[in-house]
Amino acid sequence: MTYDALLLVSFGGPEGTADVLPFLRNVTRGRGVPEDRLSEVAEHYYHFGGMSPINEWCRSLIAALRRELADHDMNMPIYWGNRNWPPMLVEAVQRMSGDGVQRALAFVTSAYGSYSSCRQYLDDLSAARAAVGASAPTIEKLRHFFDHPGFIRPFADGVNASLESIPEEDRENIRVVFTAHSIPDVMNEASGPEGARYTDQVAEAAALTMSVAGSKLPYNIVWQSRSGPPDSPWLGPDINDHFKVLADENVSAIVVCPIGFLSDHMEVMWDLDIEAARTAQDLGIAFRRTKTPGLDHRVVSMVRELVAERHQDGPVHRLGELPLWNPLDDGCCPARRPSGNGR
Repeated sequence: MTYDALLLVSFGGPEGTADVLPFLRNVTRGRGVPEDRLSEVAEHYYHFGGMSPINEWCRSLIAALRRELADHDMNMPIYWGNRNWPPMLVEAVQRMSGDGVQRALAFVTSAYGSYSSCRQYLDDLSAARAAVGASAPTIEKLRHFFDHPGFIRPFADGVNASLESIPEEDRENIRVVFTAHSIPDVMNEASGPEGARYTDQVAEAAALTMSVAGSKLPYNIVWQSRSGPPDSPWLGPDINDHFKVLADENVSAIVVCPIGFLSDHMEVMWDLDIEAARTAQDLGIAFRRTKTPGLDHRVVSMVRELVAERHQDGPVHRLGELPLWNPLDDGCCPARRPSGNGR
């Protein structure tokens, strides 16, 4: 099947101090999050000048993708829409409609399957198309890419670079810690076929990263950035709690690999570079955080290859063996989540 456009779909982020609270209200709309909690989270953004790097990263990715597609004779226009901050999805779909786009592919900047990282984006795409009306193009989401070489290999290089940077005196007992966004337990249970759920995908991505890195070091998988009420079970252990366990095991250095995230944004910059780093320092453990793939050339090639899979019936590039499923299926990542919770 052929497609006549590519749509980049991302979470969105503020680009100045005046944007921060309106952005957070967009993210949490309808979830009953009190204003004082939003003000508390806003301080994380103010620490970095009120800006998340995610919008600028999207602009740079689009520029790189245009060159990549042109270099491979895939002259496909690229549009961009966010869930929570301009440019909004509905604006992107309106532009696509006005340009005569009829069938498009969507690259969503989350590698995994779950309600918040997959189905919620599909729901927002459906809502944007409904708002535009009958002239809206058909938009089909590309597959999850948690085991694509272009996602895994930059992380593997990052793990090795971080390991090499650890001083000799801290090398006695090194632990690699993979971290991804926590979600409610019930959301994980509904995130995919048994054996290929969100937690399984994260676990496979971590194992593949260690294999590609050629490392035999022990590693753990932890979770971060929980946002639900304390009486609702979410995936654990929390990264900061786990650091205390590692301290009891006399771990001398921790390399944190943010395997859940394609690029830097606030949940990497604050939750890891500030909070997790501070916890490690307080425990007397050396701390290194690997880079996210970001604009690595292999990421750009990955997006092009994912498009080619569908647009040109190209080969499927993947390192893992977990079952893949079509994110367009009605049963993909249903909205089973406790009320009041959200990403």
